[in-house]
Amino acid sequence: MQQDDKLRITLVQFDIAWEDKQKNLNRIESIVSGLAGQTNVIVLPEMFSTGFTMNSRNLAEPVNGKTIGQIKEWAVKSDVAICGSYIATDEGNYYNRGFFITPDKEYYYDKRHLFRMGSEPESFSAGKNRLIFEHKGFNICLLICYDLRFPVWARNVDNEYDLLIYTANWPASRIKVWETLLAARAIENMSYVCGVNRVGTDGNGLAHNGCSKLINARGEEISSIGVNQEQAETVEISKIELETFRSKFPVWKDADEFKVY
Repeated sequence: MQQDDKLRITLVQFDIAWEDKQKNLNRIESIVSGLAGQTNVIVLPEMFSTGFTMNSRNLAEPVNGKTIGQIKEWAVKSDVAICGSYIATDEGNYYNRGFFITPDKEYYYDKRHLFRMGSEPESFSAGKNRLIFEHKGFNICLLICYDLRFPVWARNVDNEYDLLIYTANWPASRIKVWETLLAARAIENMSYVCGVNRVGTDGNGLAHNGCSKLINARGEEISSIGVNQEQAETVEISKIELETFRSKFPVWKDADEFKVY
């Protein structure tokens, strides 16, 4: 039986079928059903149902659309929380919208930092609010891909979160940056950091090699998911272990405060 201070997280690294929602939904449905009773949280890559496409007008869905509807059904059926991002439409705007869906709750975060080199600001609106919520005793912050490059937005003031999640489509050509910044965010924020990336080549010809990771507050990798592999790996994290480290090495007490306007 799982101890009260533990959380089992499954990182799902896979090759997203370009702009083919049904194929991707079918793929994830089989993965989620196979994990029932084995995990607490399933983390998917950014835009898991379409790939990182700028075709927002044709692929966007409202929050009560098919994609989120399916995720809600899977969460209830398998008794898990499911996390990722999808293309959302809301009041005439389009968002790269992160989600964290549990059997009885739902949380959403709109990506703040849009990837200008990929023309994301031309197809999506930027979010304005950071999201932190509680799940099974852990406070969780959900961010998306390019957000990783901006440490002020992720600043963990007074340990307000215990787990920082990045859902991403991060190209292989810049994977060293991904690996370095995931570790940096864990160390500077004294938090667990989970980064889930895709593999395969997308519709723009960009190659992705995954390198999905779960890192502890010491900056140590505690996952072993394979590079360039389609793989789902479950890793257990401990709240007591994190709090013990924070108590023994309280760097957070000397951290600078930041305000984002």
